[in-house]
Amino acid sequence: MELIEVIKEKAKKQNKRIVLPEGTEERTLKAADILIKEKITNIILLGRRVDVESAAGRLGLRNIRNATIIDPANHPKKLEYIDLMVETRKHKGLSRDEAFKLIEDPLFLATLMIKNGDADGEVAGAKNATTDVLRPAFQYIKTMPGISVVSGAFIMILKEKTYGENGILVFADCAVHPDPSENELAEIAVATANTTRAIAGFEPRVAMLSFSTKGSAKHEMVDKVVEATRIARILDPSLKIDGELQADTAIMESIAKKKAPASEIAGKANVLIFPTLEAGNIVYKLVQRLAHAEAIGPVLQGMAAPINDLSRGCSVSDIVNLVAITVNQAATVKK
Repeated sequence: MELIEVIKEKAKKQNKRIVLPEGTEERTLKAADILIKEKITNIILLGRRVDVESAAGRLGLRNIRNATIIDPANHPKKLEYIDLMVETRKHKGLSRDEAFKLIEDPLFLATLMIKNGDADGEVAGAKNATTDVLRPAFQYIKTMPGISVVSGAFIMILKEKTYGENGILVFADCAVHPDPSENELAEIAVATANTTRAIAGFEPRVAMLSFSTKGSAKHEMVDKVVEATRIARILDPSLKIDGELQADTAIMESIAKKKAPASEIAGKANVLIFPTLEAGNIVYKLVQRLAHAEAIGPVLQGMAAPINDLSRGCSVSDIVNLVAITVNQAATVKK
């Protein structure tokens, strides 16, 4: 069974509630229809009922009637969420009048539903910019304990099965943080290991990548990776991790035997942590295009509850897949 099908089957067992703020967006509605039909998860759509049902009818989507539809401007918990907003942001001077306006924004409403325990996760971004999707999340959900940085991981499925975990590698950070500090890079490594367990379903072997292997080059960028590796071991003593390693040393046993023979990770890594966003984003796109790999993500990690951002060029299947991933993340958070 392909990985994405395994992820969907796991999601079906979780009984989670995923809120889709872009409730009248065409691809979102089509994805919701599939998710409900295949019983992958419980769907909450935000939007005026008449608009959601009209759009669904126009598209011939019969399963949308089994979704929960909430009108951001008029619903029973509006005042409860306003109270929660004001209480959470009072240190920032949020007024009740401002909260009245914000709560009618579907992206803010979705976040408050999660904070209040009325939804388990969110997927958005089909028609909203990343900054707009993440702003409410940073303000109200924040990061999980022990993690100060949000990052984005990609699950890369290669045709060549000799690399990673039977052809599966997890890359991070490829989506969010441009130049992480030593501590942030360590947190990204730990968070990516957790994502690997929750989504990909295998035990992570983490390589902290650099242009140097075990002191072959001297530079402050190398020092950052070495220190981040040390910190990651403190954050999670059980984590199988090594660095600094060059990319070929990390994934090719023949190279690892020459450059890092004492490493238990070199040549066997299935999680690759890049020193900067620039490196991670470039590499994932090259692997996707040149190796014809499937790239699943970005999966946002480090949030106290799963909120995932879509590309505005996403397909219906992209939305379905990311919702299934979000369900599995939510199950891990609850644990």
